[in-house]
Amino acid sequence: MMKMLRFEIKKVFSKTVNKIALVILMIALCIVSFFAISSVEYVDKEGNSTSGIVAAHHLRDEKNQWSGYLTEDMLLEVIEKNAEINASEEYLSKDYRENNKAYAKKQGFSDIRTILNKAFCSFQEYDYYRADSVSADEAGSLYERRISNLTEWLNSDEVKDNYSEAEKNFLITKYKELETPLYYEYFDGWKALLEYAPTIIMLIVLIMGFLVSGIFSSEFQLKADSIFFSTRLGRNRGTVAKIKAGFLMVTVIYWGVMLAYSAVVLISLGTDGASCAIQTGLGGWKSFYNISYLQDYLLTMIGGYLGSLFILTFSMLVSAKTRSTVLAVTIPFILLFIPSFLNGISILSSVLGLLPDQLLQISEAVNFFNLYQIGGKVIGAIPIIMILYFVLYCALLPILHHVYRKTEIK
Repeated sequence: MMKMLRFEIKKVFSKTVNKIALVILMIALCIVSFFAISSVEYVDKEGNSTSGIVAAHHLRDEKNQWSGYLTEDMLLEVIEKNAEINASEEYLSKDYRENNKAYAKKQGFSDIRTILNKAFCSFQEYDYYRADSVSADEAGSLYERRISNLTEWLNSDEVKDNYSEAEKNFLITKYKELETPLYYEYFDGWKALLEYAPTIIMLIVLIMGFLVSGIFSSEFQLKADSIFFSTRLGRNRGTVAKIKAGFLMVTVIYWGVMLAYSAVVLISLGTDGASCAIQTGLGGWKSFYNISYLQDYLLTMIGGYLGSLFILTFSMLVSAKTRSTVLAVTIPFILLFIPSFLNGISILSSVLGLLPDQLLQISEAVNFFNLYQIGGKVIGAIPIIMILYFVLYCALLPILHHVYRKTEIK
């Protein structure tokens, strides 16, 4: 069996196109890692902007001066400091370079300022300058405002018919379950990592599609199918070896690339803030998933792996059934890009929230209100798709084995 497995893997990597695909994946890994690291920016006291590793080092020092629980006292301190900077000559100047100097003084508490902006605007709005007008009396109602904003939005004419009463109660309950006051510290390393994670995961699936699509169709292309299926072990152990080869390649390449990406970004930008709730960030403020950045990362990694296994195994099934490598290669493209063209159709939102592409972008999906009612119980989309596609993947394996083993020689 081991010889057959090695032979199947050797066949895949003997093709020039597959070697090129791996090189492209490595280049993509470097490019995405570069963009993730460069997304962290820092403005020095002179108003000069830098990005990358050095910027992250300075920004960490600035932001961790404001680390701690976001209590009323902490928020009042931020409001007072923000007002003090707003009254400075640099801030009031019409020279953008002087304005940059003023911004440099704010970047240490910029995330906290963003939270104030989100909390004291209506649910669907964001006003960058709202924090400038938040009063000391309002500061203590930050977390209550988050809940009341959601409640008002759910009962507004805009969406009141989009959610059932059970779904509305579910969302409000989840908001109330968030442990407050929130703990804050520098988390830009995790933020950058999760922001670009869907990009690298999708690239892995697309490029891996070229590698696995020929595993089951290669015998027909080489005109060796009559030999393969007429041998004593071809239909049984030979088919199993192909399935194992596909699983092994997807597993090794996915985890190898994703762990390398994670290591490069986190070593460069820092691992601080792993325990911070995702609600401390701009994108996660409205999320009803009460998880930390570390938990978000683990969900992203596991979800991406399950999604990759399902999509690429389905691609292999198409290859085995149609005997076409070209058709099998298109499967990842179809499953990843067709949903993006249908996003604007509201009637399909419930269906789109359960498609396998969501597994590849869980770090974004945690911010969506995709809800489903099962037996009177409301559940978010993420646990459903995690279980659903694990079960479907397990179901695909015996189907793939049966389809290929029963292939007729023409």
